[in-house]
Amino acid sequence: MYSPSGAYWECGGVAGSRDYRPRTLNGLLHLSFARLRSEHSPRVRGHGNGLRMAETAPPNDQASASPAQGYAGNIAPEEAWRMLEGHPRAHLIDVRTVAEWSYVGLPDLSELGRRPLLIEWQTFPDLAVNPKFEGQVSSAVSDKEAPLLFLCRSGARSASAARAMTSHGYTHCYNVSQGFEGDPDDRGQRGQVSGWKVLGLPWAQS
Repeated sequence: MYSPSGAYWECGGVAGSRDYRPRTLNGLLHLSFARLRSEHSPRVRGHGNGLRMAETAPPNDQASASPAQGYAGNIAPEEAWRMLEGHPRAHLIDVRTVAEWSYVGLPDLSELGRRPLLIEWQTFPDLAVNPKFEGQVSSAVSDKEAPLLFLCRSGARSASAARAMTSHGYTHCYNVSQGFEGDPDDRGQRGQVSGWKVLGLPWAQS
């Protein structure tokens, strides 16, 4: 798993082996982001205050989730933050690429005394689906009843990740529907109308 400083870090026994130097990131960033724009997975849009509690929500969960096929539900970023505040066993899993972690920023959970798990759903730079994803998540979080909150750019990759880990036996997998950057505005720019950053939730950039 990757840290913004440029080195992979261990969490729950999972350690990365690749070394992406800054010059490599710079050289491949444009191509990889262009591929991300053409993701085949449909975006999952947030439903604001109209979300209802998922039937599969963890005990005593106060977050609202809209129903989803194949996983526990979709939650807005602010609901994800409240779940992390209220559930010591909950984990935020950022499934974006190493380039996005480095150049776009990361959720900052230091206020809660923790940090997000960084596990790519699609590996940089070719954006192939990470064949080790399920194993890396399982090694990082062995408790299959712990709430897992999956976050990507806008809610597409994270929905796929939530679905995959549900099929792997995890019972409370949620998709953070607006993602870190949210949907594009009228000019096609993200990070302006919705998402973790726009809502003012803590984040940091290296």
